[in-house]
Order: sequence, then structure tokens, then C-alpha cells
Amino acid sequence: MAKKILVTGGTGYIGSHTTVELQQAGYEVVIIDNLSNSNASVLDGIEGITGRRPVFVEADVTDRAALRKLFEDNPGIEGIIHFAASKAVGESVEKPILYYRNNLNSLMNLLELMPEFGVKGIVFSSSCTVYGEPDTNPIDETAPIKPATSPYGNTKQICEEIIRDYIHAVKGVKSILLRYFNPVGAHPSALIGELPNGVPNNLVPYITQTAAGIRKELTVFGDDYDTPDGSCIRDFIDVVDLAKAHVVAMQRMLCKDTDAVEVFNLGTGRGVSVLELIDTFEKVNGVKVPHRIGPRREGDIEKIWAEPRKANEVLGWKAVVPVAETLANTWRWQQHLDGK
Repeated sequence: MAKKILVTGGTGYIGSHTTVELQQAGYEVVIIDNLSNSNASVLDGIEGITGRRPVFVEADVTDRAALRKLFEDNPGIEGIIHFAASKAVGESVEKPILYYRNNLNSLMNLLELMPEFGVKGIVFSSSCTVYGEPDTNPIDETAPIKPATSPYGNTKQICEEIIRDYIHAVKGVKSILLRYFNPVGAHPSALIGELPNGVPNNLVPYITQTAAGIRKELTVFGDDYDTPDGSCIRDFIDVVDLAKAHVVAMQRMLCKDTDAVEVFNLGTGRGVSVLELIDTFEKVNGVKVPHRIGPRREGDIEKIWAEPRKANEVLGWKAVVPVAETLANTWRWQQHLDGK
């Protein structure tokens, strides 16, 4: 019998790609999402790729009563992958209370209900922002947790601490914390991809929308950083590679005798600057991305990229999709959206 997994925020960007990979690996998926930054049409794309439509519950994970009803209506959930959270660095600086309320309450509701409904473990969507502004690169899991540069980053740090404290107190529940670097791209089928509501907060959808003429131009936040071209450097990881890591993590958590809490960095191990990414997108897709240099953005880290050796060796997972292929898939997704 297929194991049943709850994916919170499952119609969102990373959640939808992870749902695809879970279903293709034989899992049964239940999604909860309030559609605040996604669209229910994503379910059509998931079904188009996998041939199966996941169970979908439209509700907010901060609504404890709605979450309890989901568990009652869908018995036998063995694991949770928790994506549902507010996630824009800039917005978090402007609306810190929104971020603390959403990101902390959603996690605590899940943790409290897990033992009651026999859920064995939770894979938590964390972030490289927990490392703050790093002293050196690449970053491995032993790097110090430094003061967060944004309320968003601080919520990830606090959520990790909540998970550790909770699992120390409640025996029989496990967690894997996956610290992502910068997820980008779209499914090669062009049936699902990043679909932000309104103006994108993330770089790559803003690039594609600018190339498509939806946005007038892209603002690069700063060209005076201590990097080769002056723009920020990030570790851009293909979203399908990232989704596959969640499947491997879930299999490990449910089926192997592991520590109660494990941490893995998920990245490519290579830093790419913002200007380099724009240049690669233009070359790969044969389109121009009008852009200008603006002032630095509060909360941005100068440069950070992963040391993914632990995930490679312990999880048996590796990021394999080249950035050029990722950017080609992204443009195909944008063209698919424009053709609707």
C-alpha cells in the first residue's frame, strides 16, 4: 500500500514539483494550500505529468481546526513535507508580523497534531538564510548560525529551533531540515513552474516576465558588492533536482534508523552572480532582458553557495541539471503561460 504524505503549500512552486516527484515515486499525496501565492490550476499540471490528481484541501495551515479536519478526513498520513510559509526577503522586512505569524504558527500546528494522528516525521523547508552573511564559502552544515539578515531568515532559524526542542520532548517523531540555496527553473514538460501572484519577488520569474514584455525592466539590486561583477552571488539549484531531494529525504526518514533530527544543505556547490544569470538566460534563449542597476536591497546577503557533500554522500542525492538547461526550461514555462 502506498505511503500517504501531506504536502503543505503543495500548489506552490516547490510544493507542486515535489508532489510530482512523490507521485512518480509511488507515494499518495494530500495537499493543503490556501492559494495565497498559487493557483488551483497547478493541480491540472500535476495530473498532466503524473496521470494522477492529488487530494487537495483549500485551507490555511495556521487554521488549527481546518488542519485537524484534514487529518481526520485523510487517515494514515505517515509523513509531512512543510512548504507553506511566507517567503520573500524584502516583504518580510516590510511586514515582519505577517511572517512571524504565518511561519511559526503553521509549523507549531503541524507538530502538535503529528503524534495524535500517528505521523512519523516532518521534512522542513528551511533555507541557507539561516547562515546569515557567511565568513567563507562554500557553506556546509557545520557553519555557524549567524544573526538573520531579515525577518524571513529569522523565522527559518526559529522554526528549526522549535523542531529540535519539540522532537527532543516528543519521542517517536523525526525531522529532516533541508536548507535550500536558490531554487529556480520549471518542469521540463512546461506544465508546472513558478507562478507568483502579482509582481514576482524572486529573480528568475522577474527575468522571464521582463523578457516576455510583461515587465518593463528588471532592477538588479546593487553592483558594488565585493564580487567579480559587483552583483550578488547565489547558488541556483534546479527545482526538479530540489524536489527529488525531498523524496529521498522522506524515504530516509520513514524507512531508516536515523537520528531524530538531521540537516542537509541542498545546492549545486557553485556560485553564480545575478548579472551572470541574466547573461546566461539571454544567450540560451536568444532574448533580451532589459535591466538597470538599482540600490542595494535591505536584507540581501552578498554571496553564498553550498557545500553539498553531505547530501551527496548521506542522502545519495546530487544536483545534476545545468543552469543553462534550467533557464531554458524556465523560458518554455513562460511561453506556455503566455500561450494560455
